[in-house]
Amino acid sequence: MSYENYEAFNEQYGHIFHKKKFSAYLLVMEYRFVGDQVKGGPGWATRNSGAMIHSQSAASMGKDQDFPVSIEVQLLGGLGHGKRTTANLCTPGTNVVMNDKLITAHCVDSKSETYDGDRWVRAEVLVLGDSIVKHIVEGDTVLTYEKPQIGGGNVSNADPKIKQDGKLLSEGYIALQSESHPVEYRKVELFDLAPYLKDKKKLAKKIRELQKRK
Repeated sequence: MSYENYEAFNEQYGHIFHKKKFSAYLLVMEYRFVGDQVKGGPGWATRNSGAMIHSQSAASMGKDQDFPVSIEVQLLGGLGHGKRTTANLCTPGTNVVMNDKLITAHCVDSKSETYDGDRWVRAEVLVLGDSIVKHIVEGDTVLTYEKPQIGGGNVSNADPKIKQDGKLLSEGYIALQSESHPVEYRKVELFDLAPYLKDKKKLAKKIRELQKRK
């Protein structure tokens, strides 16, 4: 995600979508933040990007809609001081359940370490339909939730036909964000786990095999 041809950001948020929907999968990303934020980028977006999962399609977004209705795996880089976790949860037009409680806060911090500088960070997202989602950083599970569903605010100008509050999200599109700070990816891998869902032993074995890959 590069901004070398921008004169200013001017709230030109973007998302690059996969052309297919997925329900159960392991998403692997190796990313790093580089350089300076583009002129005009909001303060909260410094060293900030993310991957949207269980997202609505690009075609279903309104012309003036800011973010897709989706679950965001928020990727943050450290600022050189203080704690700043990554693989957090943000919820544009969605909610999740944690410990049997409906979570309506817009963002929930993970328990990851802080990654300062331009080092590469490996983040994984394990998604099993609407049953469970795990955020994993450098091999450690840093956030777990279930029952992702449409609801809440933090998204503007979404079509009411799409934003059906309370509807569980068992599938959707995957999109990488552009939020004004340059971010590089040296790896983006997607492993479809849907064929293994009917056999828990095969599913667990396949997940272990995939997570051993580098």
